Amino acid sequence: MNKTRRFKVNKLIRDKIPEITVMDGVINFTRELEQDEYIKRLSDKLIEEAKEVIKAKDKMEISEELADVLEVINAIAIVNDLSFQDIENARLKKREIKGGFEKGIYCSFIEMSSDNQKVSHYLSRSEEYPE
Repeated sequence: MNKTRRFKVNKLIRDKIPEITVMDGVINFTRELEQDEYIKRLSDKLIEEAKEVIKAKDKMEISEELADVLEVINAIAIVNDLSFQDIENARLKKREIKGGFEKGIYCSFIEMSSDNQKVSHYLSRSEEYPE
């Protein structure tokens, strides 16, 4: 008798994955998410896909993983009633004001007077910006 194996997935998957994997003899245990959980799982998926971009080893893999990131971004945009043009306009505006990332500038730390009003911004995010 052939024993079955079960693997925990617990993540948002692409819409056609269940029908694709069933052809390989995989039984999928799925459900459609309610809106609040869907939005949360999209955030989890964005982090997952970003980590896969970091792990990618060549141009083809990077391209595939960035495509996944864009797919998740597209889904998040749709949920929030944003068009890709809305996002692109925000990107261009931010780029004009703050610049892009092409120069590879890395900041090790910042220093300011303790009475600077920006201090509260950094103190309120102490895990991100330890003193």
